[in-house]
Amino acid sequence: MLAAAVAVSSCAGLSTIDSNALWKIVDIRCVPSQQTTGTPGQCTLVDLDKRYVVLKDIFGRSQYLLMPTDRITGIESPLILAPGAKDYWSDAWDSRHYVQQAVKRKLPDDQLGLEINSEYRRSQNQLHIHIDCMRRDVSAALAIHTHDAPGEWRWDTIDGERYRIMRVTSLTGADNPFRIVARDNPTPAMMASQTILVTGAAASAGAHGWLIVNSGIDLDNGSGTAEGLLDHACRVADDN
Repeated sequence: MLAAAVAVSSCAGLSTIDSNALWKIVDIRCVPSQQTTGTPGQCTLVDLDKRYVVLKDIFGRSQYLLMPTDRITGIESPLILAPGAKDYWSDAWDSRHYVQQAVKRKLPDDQLGLEINSEYRRSQNQLHIHIDCMRRDVSAALAIHTHDAPGEWRWDTIDGERYRIMRVTSLTGADNPFRIVARDNPTPAMMASQTILVTGAAASAGAHGWLIVNSGIDLDNGSGTAEGLLDHACRVADDN
């Protein structure tokens, strides 16, 4: 998102309109720091084996970004579907504990979400998955899909936008959200217009799986972004 890019690029002394700001954070600051000092530098985590970093976004109390250490522009890149491609969604989900640490409380899995914007609704040209809290009203609206048959798309209107929703029991292999969305969008040009959000299908994703929420620009009123379904103020953490 733009606020993240501006804030991060400011920290790095980069231009606020630099679409490669996030990549420079990864490539110039975080990875070299991990390699030379054993510390992640500006990042929260650098995993050299799994080839990703986690960075606290300055925008929002609990928003984090997961980014590859490889140069991958975004959802449209064929590299996310290549043989041996990393399971970034699974890694991002495993990183949700940083959100919970930020708000100092345990949150159920259906109140946590991951999201990636389409090529046309982002400011940065390095793949980054947003990790943050869900809006409480969106979680409530998605609850009707808790027991959907796995692997089947169902259409729904969430926050005034049309999305298709699929429950899955894994975020890896054939159930990797990139691969699932790419089945109907097999070219980079088609993937470029897609947005994906992932959240727990219920309080325990281990028991009930995950929901993949997807839309494309100008497809059934889709907007090309699902970031608005997240809550960067994490109000659900203040409910009790």
